[in-house]
Amino acid sequence: MRIPVFVHANDPISRAGVSGHLRPRPEVEVLDDSQFERAQVAVVVTDTVTDETVRVLRELRCSGVRHMVVVAGRIDDADLVAVVEAGVAGLLRRADATAERLVSVITSAAAGEGTVPPDLLGRLLTQVGRVQRQMLGPRGLTFSGLAEREIEVLKLVADGFDTAEIATKLSYSQRTVKNVLHDITSRLHLRNRSHAVAYALRHGLI
Repeated sequence: MRIPVFVHANDPISRAGVSGHLRPRPEVEVLDDSQFERAQVAVVVTDTVTDETVRVLRELRCSGVRHMVVVAGRIDDADLVAVVEAGVAGLLRRADATAERLVSVITSAAAGEGTVPPDLLGRLLTQVGRVQRQMLGPRGLTFSGLAEREIEVLKLVADGFDTAEIATKLSYSQRTVKNVLHDITSRLHLRNRSHAVAYALRHGLI
């Protein structure tokens, strides 16, 4: 089945060029403006990632486009984080955007898989590590949305320890342990501590 694709670009020449690359391919169907609501993947073409690019990505997402790919002439570290935060699944440099490669990235995006050039992936991981070290770590937070002590408590609950035993092991008061568990279940809308453990296991948090 062909993947419905909508191409967006700031200039008509770029849009026509990318659309022309894609139209002969049997894997995709290039949509015009009147068919936008059918788009499964949006391809956004730009020279550089600007605030306007990010705004367009967010609007596409709000309009119901499930998957997005960015083709850019240049992508720096700040751009990389911005487009990932906007929900982009695939990144491709314009110089690498052959029809074959573009279709491959679109197909991966439609399947819910991310595609990032290897050097950009390394830079993204470096950025993620920096955020963890400089911003989340000092506040006792992790990317999971759980604080380190919340993870410690849940691990002990999962191991079968009761409130008193957890308090002893972590040198907390029983009241603190109960408050930690209450905070987790309230914030994540979970029913009880067993549900909290199941949630943490399912999401790979413990």
